[in-house]
Amino acid sequence: MLFFLILIPTILLGLWAQAQVSGTYNKYVKIPSRGGITGAEAAAYVMQKAGINDVQIVATQGRLTDHYDPTHKRLVLSEENYRGTSLAALGVAAHEAGHAIQHKVGYSMLQARMALVPVTNIASQILPISLFAGIFFLPFQQVFMVVAICYAVLTLFQLITLPVEFDASVRAKQELVGLGIIGEDELVGVRKTLDAAAWTYVAAFISSLAWMVYYFLAARR
Repeated sequence: MLFFLILIPTILLGLWAQAQVSGTYNKYVKIPSRGGITGAEAAAYVMQKAGINDVQIVATQGRLTDHYDPTHKRLVLSEENYRGTSLAALGVAAHEAGHAIQHKVGYSMLQARMALVPVTNIASQILPISLFAGIFFLPFQQVFMVVAICYAVLTLFQLITLPVEFDASVRAKQELVGLGIIGEDELVGVRKTLDAAAWTYVAAFISSLAWMVYYFLAARR
């Protein structure tokens, strides 16, 4: 009963969020911007305005594999967004450039997320080991508590991720219009693309929170 009350709704939310991202991106990746600027060019313009000249922009395979790597100062765009001129491509590229700006100005939430990465990686590695140990060696209550603590770390990481992602999207929309890369009327496509993506981060946070609560309650039974 606990599983159905806590976890099923979050699983459904995650599926809905992924469907939103896929559907919205598929729609606006087919709508070219009037300016004809590629995602890579847009990211470069946004960073140049912010005085960022030491971040490399590179293309990678896969769909929606875009990300900013603060450790190596590398802005990575999927091929579709690197070379594409669509509203979706510009939105995603400017969003990642927004993370580069956060890094440059020392945005506190980004710094906090970067500081949590090592602990989060450890928690992610402990999770499957703990569950395996519970099957063969340890009492379930002990295992559940360890798993709950791991999910607590992941939940904190996802919570801090929310303002980081929301802020990057705000910066992206402001810079795209401010630099004249897109017109005000084209902002609708960019906004919808980024808003849909934001739901995946919300869903990830709620999912981690739900699993944490589930295992904490299970450990106390």
